[in-house]
Amino acid sequence: MGQMNTNPDAAVASQEEISAEISALHQEYERSKSQGGAEETNVRLNFPPYRSSLLRHPTKSLHHADPEEIELHSPAFGDRDVSPLEADLTIQHGGEPIGERIVVVGRVIDADGHPVPHQLVEVWQANAAGRYIHKRDQHPAPIDPNFTGVGRILTNANGEYSFTTIKPAPYPWKNHHNAWRSAHIHFSLFGTAFTQRIVTQMYFPGDPLFDLDPIYQSITDPAARDRLVAQYDHTVSQHEWNTGYRWDIVLSGTNRTWTEQEEQ
Repeated sequence: MGQMNTNPDAAVASQEEISAEISALHQEYERSKSQGGAEETNVRLNFPPYRSSLLRHPTKSLHHADPEEIELHSPAFGDRDVSPLEADLTIQHGGEPIGERIVVVGRVIDADGHPVPHQLVEVWQANAAGRYIHKRDQHPAPIDPNFTGVGRILTNANGEYSFTTIKPAPYPWKNHHNAWRSAHIHFSLFGTAFTQRIVTQMYFPGDPLFDLDPIYQSITDPAARDRLVAQYDHTVSQHEWNTGYRWDIVLSGTNRTWTEQEEQ
């Protein structure tokens, strides 16, 4: 589900005010980096232009838990639990969903470029009108009865995944007046256990809303932001069927893909 603001007064701010705040924070970061400050490759958990960011991350010390104990009570999955059909979000209902059919492919790799096989990858997204199937999403855009917007797959021996879906649209949210989120697909990866889950987002190249989206811009380093943007790949497109995008997920190292952090 998209991020919804719980503060009714936050929406009073204009896009110009939000953009000015984003610009000031980015300039501050660039000055700090030029003076030898640390490079930021992750999102800032408290990013004031993203008004509800303070409400969406831990503010107290986390409690350590025994991972083996947790696994005794967590769900388990294997090859027989995930059907290959679940990777096609366009065939889950009785008819064709509305919108641009796309295929998103990529690899899950480690810092050295080695594939991460048998990784559970889940996706969820808005439809071609920018609407989620969720009770909190009530903005006046149509729900597509043939598109739920969720899927999953296990990476193969080469760490590869492939999803067939519909290209999502931007959607409004209540961060500020006339606020719109860049089109994106949410990705979740589970490592080798449910206690190792990471969550991230994939964006589409050339989106005109990038500069206006405080969630995307909460990653202050431009190179780190760019790693969230997929590349159009015509070799993935198919004649009279779909366009194609390629997006690799790097789990560690200096070129790691940004993920939503549990703590700073």
